[in-house]
Amino acid sequence: DWYSFNVLPKLGKLVANDEDSYRYLAESIRMHPGQEALRHMMRGVGFGHVDVHNLSAGVVALHVGIKC
Repeated sequence: DWYSFNVLPKLGKLVANDEDSYRYLAESIRMHPGQEALRHMMRGVGFGHVDVHNLSAGVVALHVGIKC
């Protein structure tokens, strides 16, 4: 959290001259549901089969659902 809210926005300002977008990125990551919660939400809206594929050593996850 410290890195996300203190270092990341400053890097965004330095590299892209856009501190606010990088602060928003840190906030949105914190609010996003975890893998299992998202899988459960997808099943709850009618996806019968949901797979989770971790990419980049788990930094990114791809959720794939089949609608029944």
